[in-house]
Amino acid sequence: MFDTTFAPAPGTASQRELEPLREAGAFDALVREIGEDGASEVRTVFWRETIARLKLFRTLALDQHRARIGREAHSLKSTARTFGYVRLASLASLLESTADALGAAEFDDLLQQLDAAFADAKAQESRD
Repeated sequence: MFDTTFAPAPGTASQRELEPLREAGAFDALVREIGEDGASEVRTVFWRETIARLKLFRTLALDQHRARIGREAHSLKSTARTFGYVRLASLASLLESTADALGAAEFDDLLQQLDAAFADAKAQESRD
């Protein structure tokens, strides 16, 4: 049915795990465009909305809400790119492009990868 592998073989890193968490300088570019306060506010909204969106994915029945899942993934991809969260944006893009064909196990695996990418991005942000 679907030929994309989401879960890496045990002991191997997936392609997405090899991608950087964040594009260096993305937040600085946003600061130059809208200022430090504005960029910080927008990033706070991004964190809050992403938490809500990741929770929402888990409440949507895949077979009944594929179009909405695709739209939500598109929004997540766009905002993650704005802040340079490469891995998160890449996974959201994959969800967006495959929402119509995913099986339940693939969807669950992709959601776990999204959760992990978000947690890693948040943790990296805290270290900076």
